[in-house]
Amino acid sequence: MSYEHILIDIADGVGIITLNRPEKLNAMNRRLAGEMHEAVQRLDSDDAVGCIVLTGAGRAFSAGGDIHEQLEDDRRYSDEELDRMRTRRGYLDISVSKKPTIGMMNGLAFGGAAVVASALDMRIGCEDSKFRFLAAAYGRINSTWTLPNQVGWPIAKELLFSARVVEAEEAYRIGLLNHLVPRAELRAKTMELARTIAGNNRAAVIGVKALMLKQMNQDLEGQWDAERQFTTEIVRNAKAREAFPEFIARKGIALD
Repeated sequence: MSYEHILIDIADGVGIITLNRPEKLNAMNRRLAGEMHEAVQRLDSDDAVGCIVLTGAGRAFSAGGDIHEQLEDDRRYSDEELDRMRTRRGYLDISVSKKPTIGMMNGLAFGGAAVVASALDMRIGCEDSKFRFLAAAYGRINSTWTLPNQVGWPIAKELLFSARVVEAEEAYRIGLLNHLVPRAELRAKTMELARTIAGNNRAAVIGVKALMLKQMNQDLEGQWDAERQFTTEIVRNAKAREAFPEFIARKGIALD
């Protein structure tokens, strides 16, 4: 498939999706959002890909939704028509993709882009990274299902209620960024982590993510039961000879 507003690159088991409307700070119109959604699904089903990275071209991750398009939509469509147009699960499908997702946060992520960023599994940032969960400032509601899972309820409430800007240092301190590095090192750090993930046992990584998503609202015993059931009936834990071949070879352990 050819894309108008995103770029895709696959290297070393990592699929990289770049939002590519730099002249609009990668504002997300319907076309870009649809292409991003399709690209994640495509990489999710690609056996050559073990980890998915999202980033933006130019100086922004994304400025959020395309307000020009939204104004035109408000003029052309009724509320009922707009509701029907918004039924696609979009960001939820990205969040529950079976493969790990990393945001390479090269710049600001405001509004809808902050929702996307907080729907990812991890984020790597630089001094130019900043977030703003804007919805409450303009009479909307979002990120209630993403942000608390990343930073905890008290911080999520503050950011969603206030709609204030979160600069890079604070984002790292509260856990919205997993790592904070100089901009010149952002791609290298992101790809280092992504390649490490992609190089691990694919079924195990996918299983870990599936279990963590499933266990979010389970008590501790329920989480233990879910893991035991998964590792005995779905993806059985590797035997010692499969899990530790380098150790076995190094120690010269004889295998029957």
